[in-house]
Amino acid sequence: MTTFQVSEKTHQAVLPQRPALESMAADNPGSRDETGCGPSVRQHGGADLGHGRGETRESGLKVHARHPEAIASASAEGEHAAGNGGTTQPDVACGAAYVPVLDRHGVPLMPCHPARARELLTKGRAVVVRHTPFAIRLRDRDAERSAVPGVAVRIDPGSKGTGIAVTADSEAANDEYGAGRQVRRGLMAIELQHRGAQIHKAMQQRANYRRARRSRNLRYRSPRFDNRTRPAGWLAPTLQHRVDTVVSTVRRLTGYLPVTEIHIERVCFDTHAMSEGVDRLEGVRYQQGTLAGYEVRRYLLEKWGRACAYCGAQGVALQVEHIESKARGGSDRISNLTLACGPCNQTKGARPVAEFLSRRPHVLERILRQVKAPLRDAAAVNTTRWRIADQLQSIGLPVYTWSGGRTQYNRMTQCLAKSHTLDALAVGYIEDDRSIVRYPKTVLVAAAMGRGSYSRTRPDRNGFPRLRLPRSKQYFGYSTGDLVQAVIPTGMHAGVKVGRIAVRATGRFNIRCAQGVIQGIHYRHMRLLQRAEGYGYTTREEEGVRLEDECQRHADHPND
Repeated sequence: MTTFQVSEKTHQAVLPQRPALESMAADNPGSRDETGCGPSVRQHGGADLGHGRGETRESGLKVHARHPEAIASASAEGEHAAGNGGTTQPDVACGAAYVPVLDRHGVPLMPCHPARARELLTKGRAVVVRHTPFAIRLRDRDAERSAVPGVAVRIDPGSKGTGIAVTADSEAANDEYGAGRQVRRGLMAIELQHRGAQIHKAMQQRANYRRARRSRNLRYRSPRFDNRTRPAGWLAPTLQHRVDTVVSTVRRLTGYLPVTEIHIERVCFDTHAMSEGVDRLEGVRYQQGTLAGYEVRRYLLEKWGRACAYCGAQGVALQVEHIESKARGGSDRISNLTLACGPCNQTKGARPVAEFLSRRPHVLERILRQVKAPLRDAAAVNTTRWRIADQLQSIGLPVYTWSGGRTQYNRMTQCLAKSHTLDALAVGYIEDDRSIVRYPKTVLVAAAMGRGSYSRTRPDRNGFPRLRLPRSKQYFGYSTGDLVQAVIPTGMHAGVKVGRIAVRATGRFNIRCAQGVIQGIHYRHMRLLQRAEGYGYTTREEEGVRLEDECQRHADHPND
């Protein structure tokens, strides 16, 4: 990987951030900073993450032995930012995404605030080792001299996108007697966008080409489908793609962050916990405690498409409805439950579903058919999640698995909005409704773009070769997908552009940046920032915390 020597004059262009609020001493072994091991380490047993710049406030935190399903991590900060709406919700503050830090030998240290990273770069104490996600390497620090409590990676797998959150958990004292509570701070947030739809389209196109060739008046070709066997554990390419991208992303994060444990939402709903007469670990809590109903609701939301079964209304509060009312002997089994909006639920009342839908027989037929239909899509996602959890074991770190019902319950109690990254932040065990105290305000969106194609020709509509593609994938030291910085001297696009490029043999490349696609930029005006790795990076703002009334409404009607 290319290392860029960043000086005081150029590092702001490489790392565009707002200026620091005030100056402070640089990172050194005797300071109370993110990567030091000064007095705060001796007093609290871990690295103090507050750095006194004014962005954070000290909260008197200390590291302790955690719940067996999650370990102790760095000290927590109670960062308060504008835009919290002035509500009385739990103190969930947003802040800047942290920057990974490496020691001089490339060993991960605790990530630091962007303001600290800017100061280290300005004073020449660090160099840039990665542009996106941005990471720095210290020139005068060894991991043996630093306290590194470690961070946790939390994963919320999905069909089209996967949320990944990097968190630091610790204990905070919250009363005069020193009673502590568990707090969780989100340091980084990544939304991984899969390209399963593109893979499905490409494979369907390939199948059509092959089918057309077999049906033409060509020489006889003996069938080969009987000789094609699938190995044990085979997954469809669209599903295998999700597994590979998630595992490779987590493995890449372990090279830049001191990851000590991995948490993943393995199933959408725990069917074993929902079954009758189950006496297992936390089974009573699922059925009768604070998690009662969340597994069932998550299952129904997946099965009925998050819409009213009777009128098809979406985006409204949905209620759990008995198809055969309990007044007429209906049970509470999953097969007798559906989702309905308030007006439909009230209008139906205790009437039989056949009488209620007597004038809409097609709706009745659809509901009765849907009751017996399995969740094929959800089963496919669940299969992917199980495979991801199994593949993560190869990294060599402890992997803890959780259900989507618990994640939804945690997000509701913390009054967090619905997003992949906030779901990932809520994965795992939390103690109370004030456990999550911070989330990153900026999310890094990593869209899987692929690494090119093996094809050397372009086919026409009938599948015959139309033109030849170049044999070489690299021209003038650049490859398609490289992240570059282009300084365009003249023309309508004059200025500094940063984005991914598409190379040409002529030396004039196309660059895709925030302003769109700019064509015909000569390679002499470009500077390589990062080699292509199959992803295109953008950023977005996190959705944040819900208002109090919206939190209460979603707690009563969990239509996420």
